[in-house]
Amino acid sequence: MKQVAQNYKSGELVVLDVPPPGCAPGGVLIRSLYSLISTGTELMKVGEAKLSMLGKARARPDQVKKVLDTVAQQGMVSTYKKVMNKLDSYTPLGYSLCGVVVEVGAGAEEFSVGQLVAAAGNEFALHAEYNWVPLNLCVPVPDGVPAEQAAFSTVGAIAMQGVRQAEVQLGDTAVVIGLGLVGQLVVRLLVAAGVRVYGIDTVEDRCRLAEKAGALHCSSPDEAGVAALERSLLAASNGLGADHILLAAGGHSNGPVETAARLARDRARVVDIGKTKLDLPWNAYYDKELDVRFSRSYGPGRYDDRYELEGIDYPAGYVRWTERRNLACFIDLIAREQIDVGSLIAGQFPITDATNVYQQLSTNTLPGVGFLFEYPKTEEDAAAAASSGGGAPGSADGGGLGAGRGSSGHDTTRRREPAGGPASAGGVRVGFVGAGNYASSMLLPQLQKGSGVVLGRVATNKSLSAANAQRRFGFGAVSTDADEVLNDASLDAVFVVTRHSSHAELACRALATGKAVFVEKPLALTDDELDQIVATVETTGNDRLMVGFNRRFAPLLTDLKDRFGDPGGNLSLRYLVNAGKLDSTSWYLDAGKEGSRFAGEGGHFIDTLGWWLNSLPTEVYAVPGPDAGDVLVTLRFANGSVGTISYVGGGNARFPKETIDITGGGRNGRLDNFQSASVWTGRKPSTRKSRSTDKGQQHELERFIAAVRTGGPMPIPFDSLVATTRATIAVDRSIASGKPERV
Repeated sequence: MKQVAQNYKSGELVVLDVPPPGCAPGGVLIRSLYSLISTGTELMKVGEAKLSMLGKARARPDQVKKVLDTVAQQGMVSTYKKVMNKLDSYTPLGYSLCGVVVEVGAGAEEFSVGQLVAAAGNEFALHAEYNWVPLNLCVPVPDGVPAEQAAFSTVGAIAMQGVRQAEVQLGDTAVVIGLGLVGQLVVRLLVAAGVRVYGIDTVEDRCRLAEKAGALHCSSPDEAGVAALERSLLAASNGLGADHILLAAGGHSNGPVETAARLARDRARVVDIGKTKLDLPWNAYYDKELDVRFSRSYGPGRYDDRYELEGIDYPAGYVRWTERRNLACFIDLIAREQIDVGSLIAGQFPITDATNVYQQLSTNTLPGVGFLFEYPKTEEDAAAAASSGGGAPGSADGGGLGAGRGSSGHDTTRRREPAGGPASAGGVRVGFVGAGNYASSMLLPQLQKGSGVVLGRVATNKSLSAANAQRRFGFGAVSTDADEVLNDASLDAVFVVTRHSSHAELACRALATGKAVFVEKPLALTDDELDQIVATVETTGNDRLMVGFNRRFAPLLTDLKDRFGDPGGNLSLRYLVNAGKLDSTSWYLDAGKEGSRFAGEGGHFIDTLGWWLNSLPTEVYAVPGPDAGDVLVTLRFANGSVGTISYVGGGNARFPKETIDITGGGRNGRLDNFQSASVWTGRKPSTRKSRSTDKGQQHELERFIAAVRTGGPMPIPFDSLVATTRATIAVDRSIASGKPERV
């Protein structure tokens, strides 16, 4: 399918051919008819991408701080790789569309195939021929509403939320500063609500367009224009001024907020809808005691994954106007002809012309505010449009995905080769299920430069992720269907690098095909999941399994272990992990689905201790730490040694992330964040340092690929993978019980 994308590093805009997304539970798969270009948000993003690296840093100081903190913890080289991986990737554009439902996921049965819908979301309602959209970001379009007008619904909801934040009443007076796409819609909504509206914009045509929609007077933001508008405003309000100022402008000028204070009445409301400079002139705002408010996107529910992704609605008695109800309300206003968006449409362009359209918009050579991309239509669309006078299409063609999507076409009943056999001639062919930031920055670059490795096929949930992986690493085939990787008979090994909740199921399915399997930690989140993996190995005889416990392969740590030697007797080990605070958008916060934070990361540290001791954990005792997510763990091992792990998030972001101390037999060893390692065996310590923070990914992959190529044993024994995973799972169980738990 076609999709518009941009490379944030180079600024390049392209229309890509990418695999269409699958239909996941909790939402619907939509074939796009029209998608609206947000001439504010999208052009700002396009402009930022064309800046130099210094310009990008100045535009996003919040991201610069995160990068500096990461450098302090992980070193310059690792941080550079991660940053470049994020920048040098195609990112999507678009967030407002109208299309036809072609497939309905479980839990979204209120929709039906062939139904016309409007959809929202900058991760879902993209400029693409097909999009999967979750339930709460999708609403039906009533009969008689043209699809091209329904495509305005998301931007309309943004404007509507701004109007709701202003709490306007009949007879109020409002000034809209900024008459672009959002501003024009705000004007129309205010007029429909019985408000006397004034407007300000630098473009005269936009002022006249707003006046045609019902604004009483619109002018330019220069002194003469503002003075003329002020006279008209004061005359209409009996000298009071505006009850509401709605800022729908963008840019770096402080003019809008200064003008707002000039035109506002005493104790008026100023609502910021756009992204403009807000250096509030204290005296002016204090003297009038102005009420400054922000309008957050489409409305309540925005940025809440439970609402947007899990479909958990807010009760109307507590939250009357959620983002979905705002979408539906805006569509209803169009249906009842109480708001006109048809007059805002300045151009409709085929999706294939997207790069040229953005170029013209960036250079201001396309007049107007409303521009749509249109997508190839079917015969059913044409017939439905003819019968409804431009209304909703009544049927769909199945999304153009082909009959039986989800089936790879391979014979899944084929005879399996015995587990442990060497790879086929021509190199080790590998496939990836998932290709997110970790895979793209830490695993795939190592495999790409390794000799004798062929990147055969990749499958990701998001279409652009697959396209990025193919462009950067040269995969032979891409898909959004994991089955196409799992059932590819030409592959020798499968990498599972997806979200934690899917690891165990995908690992079992991959093992059942007879392939070698690399699973990024954790291997499983529950004992039941781990039991299923053990049962699969026993049933298939395929124990060719590796988990991404890379620290045991780190050069500085393996060298430290060699230098420490075997002092005889038991040891005591302490592992301090300065995990840091979680970002508010992290999916680690969804512990109910993805497991606790320690469940996701703790296996690394337990495996490292067990590897050093050459022993398996037998007992776990854990207590919660002072901050949410903190865990203090004590582990007993079969050889009598004891290890402790302090996994804490309340430390300083610039403090090293990982420190390991080893004590026993008159010796001490210490690893400082994989950058320096010291051993005390005599009178003076012996210290070695590394220029980079090498946590062993390269050596881990080399060992795994060598085992696949030769048919030799996996780098980590299967019983060790199971014991480490059981110990990690037992940590949460011990916290709940307050007692030690057997592994």
